[in-house]
Amino acid sequence: MRWFLFMCMCWVAAPSWAAHAYAQFGDIKYPPDFSHFEYVNPQAPKGGSIAMVAPTRGSNFDKYNPFTLKGTPPPALSSLLFESLLTGTMDEPTTAYGLLAEDISVSADRLSATFKIRSQARFHNGDPVLALDVKHSFDQLTSRAAAPQYRTYFAEVKAVVVLGERLVRFDFKRVNPELPLIVGGMPVFSHRWGEGKPLDKIITDTPIGSGPYTIGSVDFGRDVHYQRDTKYWAQDIHVRKGMYNFDRITYRLYKDSTAQLEAFKAGEFEYIQAFVAREWARAYSGKAFDSGQLIKRELQHGNAGDFQGFLFNTRLPKFKDVRVRQAIALAMDYEWMNRQLFYNAYTRVRGYFVGSDFEAKGMPTERELALLEPLRRQLDAAVFDQPVPLPPVTSLDPASGNTLRDNLRLAKKLLQDAGWTYRDGALRNAQGQAFTLEFLDNSGSMGRVVTPFAKNLQKLGFSVNYKVIDFAILQKRMDVFDFEIISSRYVGSESPGTELLERFGSKAADTEGSSNVLGLKDPAVDALLDRVITAQTRPQLTDALRALDRVLRHGHYSVPHWYGSVHRVAWRGGRFEQPTVTPRYYQPEAWISSTWWANAANRSQGAGVR
Repeated sequence: MRWFLFMCMCWVAAPSWAAHAYAQFGDIKYPPDFSHFEYVNPQAPKGGSIAMVAPTRGSNFDKYNPFTLKGTPPPALSSLLFESLLTGTMDEPTTAYGLLAEDISVSADRLSATFKIRSQARFHNGDPVLALDVKHSFDQLTSRAAAPQYRTYFAEVKAVVVLGERLVRFDFKRVNPELPLIVGGMPVFSHRWGEGKPLDKIITDTPIGSGPYTIGSVDFGRDVHYQRDTKYWAQDIHVRKGMYNFDRITYRLYKDSTAQLEAFKAGEFEYIQAFVAREWARAYSGKAFDSGQLIKRELQHGNAGDFQGFLFNTRLPKFKDVRVRQAIALAMDYEWMNRQLFYNAYTRVRGYFVGSDFEAKGMPTERELALLEPLRRQLDAAVFDQPVPLPPVTSLDPASGNTLRDNLRLAKKLLQDAGWTYRDGALRNAQGQAFTLEFLDNSGSMGRVVTPFAKNLQKLGFSVNYKVIDFAILQKRMDVFDFEIISSRYVGSESPGTELLERFGSKAADTEGSSNVLGLKDPAVDALLDRVITAQTRPQLTDALRALDRVLRHGHYSVPHWYGSVHRVAWRGGRFEQPTVTPRYYQPEAWISSTWWANAANRSQGAGVR
């Protein structure tokens, strides 16, 4: 499921074109007879194990079904157990190749896409993967029993038609260049999974997928072991050759990042990614690192920058006024934080597509204006007349006009214009109600950021509460939009598309469990989203995304955070080997688990770390 969230794929202009791959804008790197991806070792031996840690997300899991809203599945279950008709790559941002499908075609009118399923494709129970399983998966994922984002992803699919035992066609409501590839990225599971129960009643039933791993032994709610399927149907086809080499992949769960790091040093698992600059600089050190027992690396990549920030819940009346949101952002002294807390390790997030071709800059271009002009009545004049907003800067030079005091003065003026003034010991509106702010966190890691931010906000009269709650409780509150300000991160994409409807579209704003955390309901944004998902060339996509970024940034819906230009990772030395070629676009956890392999010593140990 996950790959199509960040790997938009292709469309085809040919009358009826069948091929091994799709490229969104025409470039296909690997020919039909390619033997393997260049970033893998096709001779990598199978065997051994690797123990990894789940990103901080609470201390348990309570289901095996990753497709429903309620509950928490084990980490990596979707990517290791379930497969799709097409698969993306780590060295092409807009191309996908046949996995379950050996042949894909688009009709002359571009209103349907047909997939021919490989005859050797098998589920873990030995059943063949058939067209009826593809239709069953679609029907389940678009039902009310599934998490709501799936209905958004597949909203423009009119029908799924079984044409034969291994032939299935997706019919579309309109021409949309991305649609054939969105459906190609749909996770496929057996119609026998759950034995006829509705999807939301399938909770701890063992998944029946077709992926390289099955669920092994489980310490339920704590640790999960995935066992390599030695009869994996695709282990020798070109898109899987040299991949998924470990006999066992273990994920361990911990309550917080401190517990994770100490467990890593103690040998409880073998790979970890660091997200806190202070920990990376100070805690990832010692004799084990000096001796090479533990290896610490900053890995280069070509990924678009991740967006991260404090997001406002604009469903709440107090956050409706853009001037209030802008004033709150002015109270963050990022430059001080980067010096004092982050060891100058980060770059400030500027917009929602930071570090990519899609980031808006300066004044709108002519091509952006062509998209924005029809929406002029719905947009603030500043979108057309002013450069795209940049996050506030704090200078140590009193003459700069950008000191923290200057920023707080501007914030005070904005708040006054919005009807909030300081009196009786608090920032109050005309009705005398005090302005309170609540920041929610599940790990406590944001505490050192919120504390200095809160002090500046208190100077403006805000009453600030920073609250740390369990991940499960936080998730439930987010699902029903019961929060004020939340820290969130969107993984950068080299080709954003339909997933943005779920993130910024009006229809998702009132759908519980959606990714529209902001509560954004803006017809201008919806119109630009439509231009994004219907773009037929790379320049059209770029222009539409820049226009969207511009409008969102003028809305001041978030307080931008920061991003790193490298992956900071550490692993246990003397146990693993890796391919000579590192892909350009990758997340380290997926890259390691899918392309690395155990060295001879690791393989001889069999079970490995426990």
